[in-house]
Amino acid sequence: MNTTQGIDQLLGQLRAASAIAAGAEPAAASTEGADFAALLKASLAQVNGTQQEAVSLGKAFEQGDPNANLQDVMVSLQKANISFQTMVQVRNKLVSAYHEVMSMQV
Repeated sequence: MNTTQGIDQLLGQLRAASAIAAGAEPAAASTEGADFAALLKASLAQVNGTQQEAVSLGKAFEQGDPNANLQDVMVSLQKANISFQTMVQVRNKLVSAYHEVMSMQV
């Protein structure tokens, strides 16, 4: 769905940034450059949207909505959990990279 597409897009952008940092020209890099803050904000918004969607589907199921079944609720909750865990790991890598850069001798 949309979550998989967003994760694939984020991975592609991270690979492009990694290739640029390594000095290689990435195959699909745009010439205009990527705004990292905007990318991070969009990723956070996507994770938040996934979690909000899971919560609303869960509430609909609890209230007896005939369009909400247990399988959809469980799948959406797992997607929200995976996207959140992925974002936590990205945050951990960013913090680690920040500490590494700050400890470098100039």
